[in-house]
Amino acid sequence: MEDILDLYHRPYNPDVPLICMDEKPVQLLGDSRESLPATPQYPPRYDYEYTRNGTASIFLFTEPLKGWRRVNPRKHRKKVDWAHEVSELLVTDYPNARKIILICDNLNTHTIGAFYEAFAPEEASNLVKRLEIHNTPIHGSWLNIAEIELSALSRQCLDRRVDNLELLIHETKKWETSRNNNQKPVDWQFTSENARIKLKRLYPQF
Repeated sequence: MEDILDLYHRPYNPDVPLICMDEKPVQLLGDSRESLPATPQYPPRYDYEYTRNGTASIFLFTEPLKGWRRVNPRKHRKKVDWAHEVSELLVTDYPNARKIILICDNLNTHTIGAFYEAFAPEEASNLVKRLEIHNTPIHGSWLNIAEIELSALSRQCLDRRVDNLELLIHETKKWETSRNNNQKPVDWQFTSENARIKLKRLYPQF
């Protein structure tokens, strides 16, 4: 926990940016009956019945101090999917960064080995050398700032039915562009010193 908290209070360094990432499963749901459009008297009305069109997984990356984020829905969230997303982060989003500090949840898909499953050994090695992974502790995913962005995405973009992956990609990209244009950074205030007081039950007693 303190490892993550101390990272958040490092000064901004464009050569070694700090990036948070998280994933969110989404059900693709369609309307079983045609909805009724809004009128002066009523809001839009939808039938409570729906059709299931499978699932998708949303990968979200954010640089808190810069107010930047990237959202990309995929059909799966396997190791190779994660590796390809992080590769895009390194090669496309931050090609000039010497190293990226990546904060992510402690899942079995978030491993160095994932790169060797997705890429040739030489390419995987080059990617790994530019990556410094820090996992949030078990039951400590609240420490991941990407969860804040996913919460905003859920409220502002995913509060309605989306029935296919192409539409999900279109809608999330619109949200991403709008939020990036508004420059919404995160000012994290909670420190290790705060944790030792407010969460002292988690520390051994001497």
